[in-house]
Amino acid sequence: MRYPGPAPLAEDVAAGIAALAWSALRARGAFHIVLPGGRSPEAVFRLLAGLDTDWRRWHCWFGDERCVPRDDPRRNDLAARRLWLDRVPIPPGQVHPIPAERGPVAAARAYGQAVSAVDLFDLVWLGLGEDGHTASLFPGHPWGAGPDAPDALPVFGAPKPPPERVSLSARRLSRSRAVWFLAAGGGKEEALRRWRAGDAIPAAAITAREDLAVLYAL
Repeated sequence: MRYPGPAPLAEDVAAGIAALAWSALRARGAFHIVLPGGRSPEAVFRLLAGLDTDWRRWHCWFGDERCVPRDDPRRNDLAARRLWLDRVPIPPGQVHPIPAERGPVAAARAYGQAVSAVDLFDLVWLGLGEDGHTASLFPGHPWGAGPDAPDALPVFGAPKPPPERVSLSARRLSRSRAVWFLAAGGGKEEALRRWRAGDAIPAAAITAREDLAVLYAL
């Protein structure tokens, strides 16, 4: 779905997340959401901080993380905490950061064990890079799309700094009731065109059990 600008996109996404959370809390008693990194989600984070919901039953996971110290401004989880998570009463144990400061291998192993406790995520929220990457699944690198892929992958030699990262695999990201891709800003048109054309880009390796949506404002 195309939006006329980033503000209406952010507003619609925040409203959609609120509706999914309400439905999950009513049906299953908990809401499990996977969050993206980068700058694009920040407007949505600000809107979610004002949401009226039962935060005690939310669980927030992360699709990927950069292997830098926990207080490094390049961390994906810092913006989510600063703009949203630290402003609402989600129990601290229900925010699940990737321990990427341990290094790619140890962190992937630990996070894979953590997410194994969740059968299906309710929503996986992802970005889309100019090259078709999503989370830290890059062209020319393993995506973990096969049936035996681990839940989390160590990433080495990423084409964007820093080179070492941790990412949930395409297989694990696909174990979700809903998957939403958000593409905001210039430079994403080519990735969207390649996706529509059926090219093998990382984003195309991810599916959803019920709802797969691509939302963009370019």
